[in-house]
Amino acid sequence: MHKDKIKPMLFSTMKHYNGKQFLTDVISGIIVAIIALPLSIALALASGVRPEEGLYTAIVAGFIISFLGGSRVQIAGPTAAFATIVAGIVAKNGMDGLMLATIIAGVLLILMGILRLGGLIKFIPYTITTGFTSGIAVTILIGQLKDFFGLTYPEGTVTIETMDKVKAVGFNINTLNPYALLVGGVCLLILIIWPKISEKIPGSLIAVIAGILMVKFLNLPVNTIGDLYTISNKLPSFHLPVFSFAALKEVASDGFTIAILAAIESLLSCVVADSMINSHHRSNMELIAQGFGNIGSAFFGGIPATGAIARTAANIKNGGRTPVAGIVHSIVLVLVLVVLMPYAALIPMPTIAAILFMVAYNMCQWRTFVHLCKTAPKSDIIVLVSTFVLTVVFDLVIAIEIGMGLALILFMKRMSEETQVKGWKSYDPEEDPDGMNLKPIPKHVRVYEISGPMFFGAVDRIVSIDYSENTKVIILRMRGVPALDATAMHAIEELHARCKANGITMVFSHVNTQPMHTMEKSGFIKKAGAENFRPHIDDAIARAAELAASK
Repeated sequence: MHKDKIKPMLFSTMKHYNGKQFLTDVISGIIVAIIALPLSIALALASGVRPEEGLYTAIVAGFIISFLGGSRVQIAGPTAAFATIVAGIVAKNGMDGLMLATIIAGVLLILMGILRLGGLIKFIPYTITTGFTSGIAVTILIGQLKDFFGLTYPEGTVTIETMDKVKAVGFNINTLNPYALLVGGVCLLILIIWPKISEKIPGSLIAVIAGILMVKFLNLPVNTIGDLYTISNKLPSFHLPVFSFAALKEVASDGFTIAILAAIESLLSCVVADSMINSHHRSNMELIAQGFGNIGSAFFGGIPATGAIARTAANIKNGGRTPVAGIVHSIVLVLVLVVLMPYAALIPMPTIAAILFMVAYNMCQWRTFVHLCKTAPKSDIIVLVSTFVLTVVFDLVIAIEIGMGLALILFMKRMSEETQVKGWKSYDPEEDPDGMNLKPIPKHVRVYEISGPMFFGAVDRIVSIDYSENTKVIILRMRGVPALDATAMHAIEELHARCKANGITMVFSHVNTQPMHTMEKSGFIKKAGAENFRPHIDDAIARAAELAASK
């Protein structure tokens, strides 16, 4: 098994580094910086802080996390997941409160890495991460309706909670500014259509330019960033918050939320990146880097940061393969801050809203949400919908706490029911003449026996199923599996997709009633081929031999 070392990936990749890779990393870093520029400004505004503070985050945290990180390609900076939490903390405790919460989060992340808790990510069910990610997307969308429609609120309107924002939009919809809607609509259209025209230049940059030109040259009465905020192109400077026991107590729970969310999002981003470049990240080193990155960001006027999946994917697509690309991205953003930041004052607010609408759409995972609601077991659907609703109506802390509690209770209930009704025996090949070890396995075929319930805590075993280059068929023997949940089903679907991409067929032997029902409901049996589900290991081996021979 891959050993999770506590050593920055930068130092490991430097051993075989060359000029050609440096050039690719530099180009990728520049492209990612161009993508990060409008996003960092938009996410800072969505978080209730000044535009440049988004750039400070991408510069300081982005640099530290790339330098110390446990991933080859992770790009860090401000992300949408934090926007609503940060806005709430700033409204309640000001910038000093946010700094303290971010420092607490950083310390907790470092401790999590030192205590090697990186592997615990697998105990967060897929339904909860999907539920709160979709919920955050909806809260971001609601938060941007005011700027997109150019609404004006009477003085003293409270818009901290998401439900307050919904009420404010409803009460003030008659103040709609058609010019703001026009600018926002055009920018949104550009963001939707542009990726089909070119992937080289980010659509958000084109939308920003179009928005500025429309407002400037058509002289439209639309709010720009400069109308609402004072723009600074100063470099981030070191600032110590006022430490006191009362202040720390006030923001401790916020710090804990930021730490948990940063850990989940960063490690999920690392897992996605690993599958794209066929690599392994060091989860504990990544947590330590995230900790130092967040502390650094707080001291230099930034907001919480984490690994950004979209920017990381863009880095990979443009050839970035070492942390040097992430470091270059931060250096380019320093130059942008000094040279181009005054021009950010010209960006219209509806353009920022349109960019954030696209961020929300890309992170909402609505297809996954609908698919889970249609196909997952009832208990998983309860967890998914509860987490989603609680995230939108209340906040992420309540959503994760109640979601985890529900998931554990329903999981234990399901497991106890399954055990009582069916039970399962451990398997001993010596006592059982039907033992797999006594069967001749055809060439190019690999057999895996899975025993015990397949649920969110056991997904890493499914993920760790591997194969050699000459494997043509994989048999999964599932007679000892009494139950299968949505997270495990998702892992099997991913394994199937991986096998299919490598020309490997999967054959299933002796799938029990509940797992078979879950597979049927999710449409997986149709996808994998009903002919590849066999009642007995003998039939499965015969089918595998037939497939291997035909290949």
